[in-house]
Amino acid sequence: QVQLVESGGGLVQAGGSLRLSCVASGRIFSRYGMGWFRQAPGKEREFVAAINWSGSHTDYVDSVKGRFTISRDNAKNTLYLQMNSLKPEDTAVYYCAAPDSGSSYYSSERSYDYWGQGTQVTVSS
Repeated sequence: QVQLVESGGGLVQAGGSLRLSCVASGRIFSRYGMGWFRQAPGKEREFVAAINWSGSHTDYVDSVKGRFTISRDNAKNTLYLQMNSLKPEDTAVYYCAAPDSGSSYYSSERSYDYWGQGTQVTVSS
């Protein structure tokens, strides 16, 4: 059974940085693409970033390009999201996600079958 556990969220001032981590277990992590999504209060969950199995290809939503970096360490079964220059509009619960199959990077929520419990990121102005 695939399990995803996020950590690293918290309260930060605008302009600050946070690094989220997602530890995966239950299968061979390095065979699959991974993604990060977020859900702000009163809004639908939205795509943030995705990465392929090796880390050689990534994709981002336009609003975070140049500020966020997705990466992975396959030896540690861990996915990361480095968030810099944070803005109040980045406030949300952040989720990591994994597909049941597929090694590429996917921006559609429908491509993912496993989800973590989420970690809260709050950016104050």
